[in-house]
Amino acid sequence: MLRFKILASVVPLLAAVAFARGEIGSVSHPCIALGDTSVELTSLFWTAGVHVAFTEDPERATVRVQITDDADAADFAVVDDGLGSEPDSCQANPSTRLISIAAQPVDGGPVVYLSTEGPADYRIYVRSKSFSQREAAALIVGAHGGHRPLPLQAASL
Repeated sequence: MLRFKILASVVPLLAAVAFARGEIGSVSHPCIALGDTSVELTSLFWTAGVHVAFTEDPERATVRVQITDDADAADFAVVDDGLGSEPDSCQANPSTRLISIAAQPVDGGPVVYLSTEGPADYRIYVRSKSFSQREAAALIVGAHGGHRPLPLQAASL
């Protein structure tokens, strides 16, 4: 009977560990490479350094992202042929920045208003089988630390 109780308590623990290892080691999450750093979405909320939330109210937004139909007009474009189009583009390493999509704003994290009309802090173009528009917006905002881009400064001579 004692063996059965031990087995009954260990099986759920082993299942949880197997699930977590599969989640942590998985490379199927949307990811972009920025130089030597990669930015990846994670569903493990506690591992993310930036938690991006979305709103339908432009007044509550801290960052505005416009979806555009013109790749040349976009600040960030995602075009792929589905899973596996560039398997080595984002390899996990110590400099990987993890981003999560939160249901509600977290600790002053970015709140994104996603629309097809301007004005916008970022413009994205997404034609992908593996990235949604929300995921692409979360990645570009998370890649910049959740901040709006700095305005261009005129150079003085």
